Formats: sequence, structure tokens, C-alpha cells
Amino acid sequence: MSISFQGYAMKIQQMARTCLALGFLLAGSMISFAAWTQSPQLKLTQVSLNTYYAEGLFALGTPLNQNFISNAGVVLAPEGVVVIDALGSPALAQRLIAEIKTITNKPITHVIVTHYHADHVYGLQAFRDVGATIIAQEQGKVYLTSDTARLRLEVSREELAPWIDEQTRLQAADQWVSTDQTVVLSGWPFELMKVGPAHTPDDLAVYVPKEDVLFAGDLMFQGRIPYVGNADSAGWISSLNRLIKIAPSVAVPGHGPFSTDPAKDLLFTRDYLQFLRDNMYEPARNLDDFDEAYKAVDWSPYASYPLFRAANRMNAYNVFLSIQSE
Repeated sequence: MSISFQGYAMKIQQMARTCLALGFLLAGSMISFAAWTQSPQLKLTQVSLNTYYAEGLFALGTPLNQNFISNAGVVLAPEGVVVIDALGSPALAQRLIAEIKTITNKPITHVIVTHYHADHVYGLQAFRDVGATIIAQEQGKVYLTSDTARLRLEVSREELAPWIDEQTRLQAADQWVSTDQTVVLSGWPFELMKVGPAHTPDDLAVYVPKEDVLFAGDLMFQGRIPYVGNADSAGWISSLNRLIKIAPSVAVPGHGPFSTDPAKDLLFTRDYLQFLRDNMYEPARNLDDFDEAYKAVDWSPYASYPLFRAANRMNAYNVFLSIQSE
């Protein structure tokens, strides 16, 4: 089943406005510009000897939180700092750079992009400004040149101002990864795994053998309902099975706290996706009414998790549509 670009564009605009309205509701009142300038806390948490991460909020992106809703990793390699993902605005990225300077004098040499979703890449230009080389999966090229990316940025400039504005730009990678490969960055090997199409077509997972730490990107959502979007849910499940086999000591997800029990926590996302597919498969293949199919499911195993109300119905609908197109 295909969706016209005009329909998809309208869907993105509607989603953005819904997210903004929900953010205001959660804040509890009208938000003044002065409130927008109150920065959400951004700190680095150590997860191994030389690896840290900044944890985004369990929330939807709004002016109040500056779009700080995703994680970023920091690896202190022998010759420099390697960052995984760039956060959701240039201002946040600048704050992350300042935090990195409090723990090391080494230069930031590289940024690895796990996927080109806005909350992970709108900060890239700040890292380019300090001389970092950007690495991403090659399918990101397709997104960067798409009307979808352009429209998303236009909507973000309207709905996430002043943090996303006319100076915010989409930043292409310097190096594009087309296959699994091990690259030496700042003196250490980094295993880059092409795990998309899954959450997105351009997913890239990063394993750091020297630290035994896995950066799973948005293939892993820790402690909250994931955002499925237009994902390849079957490919996502397959990729999660692959990451589970790595058996790292620590895993850092794209959203939520880091895990010291990666097998268990990777399974949470995988089992949720499998639950969606198991319950939507027959109705989708039979061309049943989605609303009736959704009402028939017992969602209680996941109903208490953060963002269930905001994301679950849309997740189920997107899986429903994707099964029909398989």
C-alpha cells in the first residue's frame, strides 16, 4: 500500500502539531519565551572506563525541552573523541561539546550517525564547526535529498523555534558506509554494522570492542514504547536478533537509560515489535478494518510504559500498513 507524498506531508505536519500540543499539555500551562530558555539538564554518564553518554528526556520534542529527546554517546579513544549521534538541535550539540571539554582535552575527531532522524542529527552542524568527520550509512543520502527531510525541517523551524531556525541545516556525512566494516578512529577499532532497513532504511549500529559497549541507535528503546514510524518491522526484529548475539557488557539505546543487561533489554523492543506483528498480521492480510483490529487486542502488557498513549496506536497502524505491503 502506497501513500502519496502530499498525504504523507500532511501526516508529518499533523504529527508535529500533535506532538507540540501534547508537550504543552504536559508542561501544564502556556509557556512563555522565558520558559523556553530554561535549558533541560544535559550531563554525561559514564558507562565504562572511557565511554559516556547523554540521556535525552522521556518526552516528545517541544520548545520547552529544546528537542532533547534522544541519546548521544561519547568514546574517549587514545587520540581523540568519537561521538555517536548529535542530538536534536545545534544548541544541544554545543552544550554536549562543552560537557565533553570538562572531561578531556582531546579533540572531537568523528561523529557516527546511527540514522538520519531529526532528534539525532539536527546538532551535526555544531560538530562540523569544530572539525569533526561525520560517518553515516549510505541510505542516509536518500533521506537527505528527499522532500520528506525538507518538509520535516520546515515544520521543525515552525514548531521547535527558537532552537530550530533558518540557520539549522541538514548536514551530510563525509564518509558513507555501505557494508559492515571495522574502522580505526582516533586509534581504536569501531565495528560499524549496517542494520537497516529496520527502524529506518539507514540504521547503523556501533560496537566498541575495547570498551565492550554497543550503541544500538533506535533499534533499542529502553524502558519506553518505541517509535515505529514507517519502519521495516520484520527487518528490525531480525537486526535485533543479530545485536543480541554480540552479547556486549553494556548497550546504549537511542532513547532511555543505558543497559547492563543488553540481552534482556534488547528483547523488550524485539518482543514489542513481535507483539505488534502477531496481532496485526491476520487483520492486515485479511484487509480487515484497522479500528476493529486495534480494539480487539489486549494491550495491557505495554499500557503502563512511557509514551504508550502517544505512540502505540500509530505504531500498530504503521505495522498494519507495512504488513499489507509486504
